[in-house]
Amino acid sequence: MIFFRLLSHLPFPVLYGISDVLYFFIRYVFRYREQVILENLKRSFPDKSPEDIRLIANDFYRNLTDILVETIKLASISPCELKKRFVYTNPEVIKDFLTAGQTVICTGSHQCNWEWVPSAAVVIGIPVDSVYKPLTSPNMEKIMQEVRASHGAVPTPMNLLPRQMVVRKDIPRVIALVADQVPDVPEQGYWMDFLYRDTPFYPGTERLARSRNLPVFFLELIRVRRGYYEGTFSLIAEPPYKCLSEGAILESYRNKLEKSICKHPSDWLWSHKRWKHWRGKYAKVGAKLT
Repeated sequence: MIFFRLLSHLPFPVLYGISDVLYFFIRYVFRYREQVILENLKRSFPDKSPEDIRLIANDFYRNLTDILVETIKLASISPCELKKRFVYTNPEVIKDFLTAGQTVICTGSHQCNWEWVPSAAVVIGIPVDSVYKPLTSPNMEKIMQEVRASHGAVPTPMNLLPRQMVVRKDIPRVIALVADQVPDVPEQGYWMDFLYRDTPFYPGTERLARSRNLPVFFLELIRVRRGYYEGTFSLIAEPPYKCLSEGAILESYRNKLEKSICKHPSDWLWSHKRWKHWRGKYAKVGAKLT
C-alpha cells in the first residue's frame, strides 16, 4: 500500500504519461485480451465496420489505462480536486430521498471510471455503501479496500451485504451496485437479451429492492474529457412494488445501460468475459427472482 500511496501523489500529467506507456504495451505488445474485446465488440455492434470496431477498441484500451492510474490517484486526491473532476449533474434527486430517511439503491456499471463513483458522492455529502465482488488476491483485496475507503465510502463485499443491511439499517445511504457483472451461479441468474446476446444478470438487485422496499436508480457515466466525468441519476423504480411485474427493475436497468453503451461504446469494459456463459451450458436455468 505504501508504494500505491507514493504513486498516487504523482501529478495527473505524470500519471497520464504512465498511462500512455501502459497503453502502448497492453495494446500492441501484450495485446491484452484482444480477441475477447474484438469478439465482444463485433457481436454487440453487428452493423459497424471493421474499421469502426478497431477504433472503438483502441479508444477502449486508452480509457482502460487511464482508469488504472486514476484509481491509484484516488488514494490521495483531495476532495476539492475530486469534485472538480467528477460532477454529479443532479445529486438532489438522491439527497431528497436521504433527507426523508430513505436508503436508495444505485445501479451502475463498468463504465468510464466506476472506481471514482462512491468517493465522488461522499465528498458532496452522499453516504455510500459500495458493494463489490472480492478479488482473489488477498494483497490486492486489501489495497483496493483501502483505496475505495479513502474518502469515507464503505466498501462492502457482496457476501457481507445482508449483514450490513442489518447493522446499518438506521443510516439513510446509497447502496451502490455495479450490476453488470456475471452472476456467480449463472443458471440462477435473470436471463435477458443484452447487446444481441442472451445474458444472465444478478437477480439480487431486484430482490433487495423488493424485500426492503427501496427505490432504485440508474447512474449513467459520461467521460467529458480525459480525467473528467459526469454522473447522472435516473429513477428506475420505487415502491410499492406489488403491481410491478417480476424482472421489471432488471429489465429497466438493462435498457438504460444498453442505450448508454451504444452512445459511448469505448467507455464500457469490453475486456470483461461477460458472455462466457449461455443457457445451453446448463440443464436447468432459473428465470424467476424468487
